[in-house]
Amino acid sequence: MYTRSSLFFSFIRSSTLNSSGSFDFTTRSSTMEGGGGNLDAQIEQLLNLEKQMRLSGDVAGTKKASTDILELCFKVGAWKTLNDQIVVLSKRRGQLKQAVTAMVQQAMQYIDQTPDIETRIELIKTLNNVSAGKIYVEIERARLIKRLAKIKEEQGHIAEAADLMQEIAVETFGAMAKTEKIAFILEQVRLCLDRQDYVRAQILSRKISPRVFDIDASKEKKKPKEGDGVVEEAPADIPSLLELKRIYYELMIRYYIHNNDYLEISRCYKAIYEIPSVKQNPAQWIPVLRKICWYLVLSPYDPMQSSLLNSTLEDKNLSEIPYFRLLLKQVVTMEVIQWTALWNTYKAEFENEKSMLGGSLGDKAADDLKQRIIEHNILVVSKYYSRITLKRLAELLCLTMQEAEKHLSDMVVSKALVAKIDRPIGIVCFQTSKDSNNVLNSWAMNLEKLLDLVEKSCHQIHKETMIHKAALKA
Repeated sequence: MYTRSSLFFSFIRSSTLNSSGSFDFTTRSSTMEGGGGNLDAQIEQLLNLEKQMRLSGDVAGTKKASTDILELCFKVGAWKTLNDQIVVLSKRRGQLKQAVTAMVQQAMQYIDQTPDIETRIELIKTLNNVSAGKIYVEIERARLIKRLAKIKEEQGHIAEAADLMQEIAVETFGAMAKTEKIAFILEQVRLCLDRQDYVRAQILSRKISPRVFDIDASKEKKKPKEGDGVVEEAPADIPSLLELKRIYYELMIRYYIHNNDYLEISRCYKAIYEIPSVKQNPAQWIPVLRKICWYLVLSPYDPMQSSLLNSTLEDKNLSEIPYFRLLLKQVVTMEVIQWTALWNTYKAEFENEKSMLGGSLGDKAADDLKQRIIEHNILVVSKYYSRITLKRLAELLCLTMQEAEKHLSDMVVSKALVAKIDRPIGIVCFQTSKDSNNVLNSWAMNLEKLLDLVEKSCHQIHKETMIHKAALKA
C-alpha cells in the first residue's frame, strides 16, 4: 500500500519542474503518444497529474492536464469518452475556474470536427450542462446555445430553437461585446417572428435601444479604468453595427406588417434609408424610398405622419422617382383627390412593388389606400365648408350617401374630425360646438380689443389737434 508521500515522489519522478516552478509534463505526454498505449491508462495517468496540479494550486499545470485529456480523446476519435471526461473533470473537488474555462473553450473547437450531427449535438449539450450556472463561462454557454438553436432550426424545429435562445439573457453579460449582444437578441427576435410569437418578439426587441446604432464606435473606445471588467472582442462572424441596424429594422418591419402599423413601417424604412451604405447605392435606396412614400400615404392622418410627409417631400433624391413626388404632393395639398384617376395612374406602380426589394405592400393595402384618400378628401371638405349637404359631400367623395355617412362617422369616432349630421334634412355641420364660457371669454376679448382701438384713436385725434393748434399759434 502506497503512502501519500510515496505517491507524491512517484509523481515527481514522472514529471519535471520548469524554470517558473510549475510542473512540465510535455515529455510525459509525448511518451504516451509515441507509446500508443491503452487510452484508459493514458487518461488515468493524466488524471493523476491533474489531481496533483489542482491540489498544489498550479493553475497553468491544471489547465494543461485537463486540455491534454480532451485532446487525447479527440485525436483517437473517442467522442463518448470525451463527453464523460468533460463532466468528470468539471465536477472534481476544488476544480479551478480557469481549468473549466480552458476545457470548455478547447472542446468548443472540436464541435465543427464531429463526424455526425448526433455527436455534435451531444457534445454541445455536454458543454452546455457543464457551463450552466457558471458566470465565468456564460459567454461560451451563450455561443453554444446559439449553435444548438441553429442546428434545431435546420432540422425544422423552430419552436424548440426559439425556446433554447430565450433561456439566455445576454443583456446582463458585462464581458460580452456590444455587437455580439445585439446580434444574439436579434436572433431571438427573428426566431420568435418565425414561430409567429409576436408578443414575445416585441418584448425582446425592446431590449435594444435604436439610439445604440447611432453611436460612433471610434469615439466610444476608451481605455478601461482600473477595476473595470474586460470586454471580449466579438467573433469574426458577427456583423458590424450598421449591418445590425439594418437587420434590426428589417425584423421590426416584419413585426409592424403583422399589425398593419403603416406609420411605424415607414419610420423603419426611413432608418434603413439613412444608412450610408444604402444611401450611396441607387439600386438600394430607390426601392426603400418608394416603400417610404407608399407607407406614408397608407398611414392614417397624424402629426407625425404629416411631419414625415413634408420631410420626405423635401428629399432631393425624390426627383429620381417623379411619380412618387407627385403622389406625395397630391396628399400634402389640401385639394380633393379623385380616387379613380389616382388608382389608374398608380395601379401599375402599386403592383410593381411585389417584385421590388422588401416585397409587396400587403394584402389589404389597396383597400387601405382608398380609405386614406377618402379620409384626406373629407378633411379637405371640412377646411372649406362649415355646412354641406350629405348629397353634395357624397358627390365630392365619389361615394354613395350611405358610404359617405359611414366614413364620416368613423372619422368622428376616431376623433380625427369634429362634425355633426342632421339626418332628417341631410346636412353635415363641421363647426365645433362652443362652450358658454368660451363664448363669453371670446366676447370679453373682443370688447377689450374694441376699447383698445377706441383709446388709440382718441390718442391720435388729440395728438393731431395739439399739432394743429401749435401751427396756428406760430
